[in-house]
Amino acid sequence: MYNPLIQALKQLGGSGSVSEIEEKVAEILKLSEEDISEIHRNNTTKLSYRLAWTRNYLKRYGILENSSRAVWALTPVGIHIDKVDKAEVNKKVKSLDQKTIKEKDEEETPEDELLWQEQYIEQLQKISPKGFEHVCQRMLRESGFVQVEVTGRSGDGGIDGRGIIKIGGLLSFHIIFQCKRYVGSVSSQQIRDFRGAMVGRADKGLFITTGTFTRDARQEATRDGAPPVDLIDGEELVQKLKELRLGVKVEQEEVVEVDNDWFKAF
Repeated sequence: MYNPLIQALKQLGGSGSVSEIEEKVAEILKLSEEDISEIHRNNTTKLSYRLAWTRNYLKRYGILENSSRAVWALTPVGIHIDKVDKAEVNKKVKSLDQKTIKEKDEEETPEDELLWQEQYIEQLQKISPKGFEHVCQRMLRESGFVQVEVTGRSGDGGIDGRGIIKIGGLLSFHIIFQCKRYVGSVSSQQIRDFRGAMVGRADKGLFITTGTFTRDARQEATRDGAPPVDLIDGEELVQKLKELRLGVKVEQEEVVEVDNDWFKAF
């Protein structure tokens, strides 16, 4: 996966979100829909799992970096590299592990990250459908949406709620959302059904799931000439909830350094 990931980032202009990178790698490797959607464990696909490790290794190798917003980019060194040797990368990362064994795990490894994500999704799947709708409602409110309402009406074409998001305090967009606790992948037909229910009732649609979306579903969501539907899969959902500190406890070590130069002014 090392070189396909590097190729993907170069084709994306040097940086990309996790979902953009996965889509581009799948395109480069000519993976089938079945390959992309194959589940590794719980709701993590094999592709996502392998790419998580690939990103981590290439970051430690020095040619990838990532921001707090989960955007990955080629470093100044990585920009000038088209291909790496798998054995060389593995050897260097292994040597780094041996050198820093006492300080290891200062940052989250893919295994740690996938573990807490899986535990979070398991908890989401245990709560009632109504409870999940209210989790999504809270997330949208914490993200800046107003007048967020869970409709809870049956026979409403899959619409679970609505809300309004204001951009810059000036422009308002009416959003309709669907929340689906799901094990597996949401299909393009489900996206079409949701869009059919939202047409004429909102500016945009938002489909939230604990599962994943098939490639066809993602393409359907952005199809030309059709009302746009934004997608949030399980991985993106738990990352957003973590960012908002909803349902997680994040411990951070505080490091305090005395600024000796500051005292020179007195």
